[in-house]
Amino acid sequence: MARGELIFISGGVRSGKSAYAETIVRTFGETRKVYIASGQAYDEEMKERIERHRDDRLQDNWFTIEQAHKMENAIEKLQPHDLVLWDCVTTWLANELYEGWETGNMCVDKAGCMEAKWTRLQETIDQMLNAVELLTIVSNEVLDDFVRDERYQAWLGKIHIWLVEKADQAIEMENGLAFRRK
Repeated sequence: MARGELIFISGGVRSGKSAYAETIVRTFGETRKVYIASGQAYDEEMKERIERHRDDRLQDNWFTIEQAHKMENAIEKLQPHDLVLWDCVTTWLANELYEGWETGNMCVDKAGCMEAKWTRLQETIDQMLNAVELLTIVSNEVLDDFVRDERYQAWLGKIHIWLVEKADQAIEMENGLAFRRK
């Protein structure tokens, strides 16, 4: 099988990224639609949101993989010709970067920890592209915001640049409108 197509979609919070990505996947082909979700429920509001999204995807015949950490573990659940939507990079990054916050032993504070996770993610995306027909990746654009956490923004910027370079298409969402950047 030829390398799958990579579409990267970024934009502000509630800009229509996920809905646009879902439309791309739905219209791309007739094979299995796979939704890789990186959200974790830390409070009641997020629990309700995750449940609502699960129900929505189930009604629309998505096969859901909940993968908050270690994206490489999702590969074994993929099938040739799958149409995959990963939502989202920003949530995955927060999960990985701040892993261990409960004990005060975060990955971001350990030498080489995030670098190793980044290398694994790059390898995982390459493996996914060799296994599936379409990989659509969604991410929030938070780099224009005032600096909340320089380390988070530095990693997100690095990941976004790599994804845009690798992508067949790069789309920026703004107020529900899609702007093709690549």
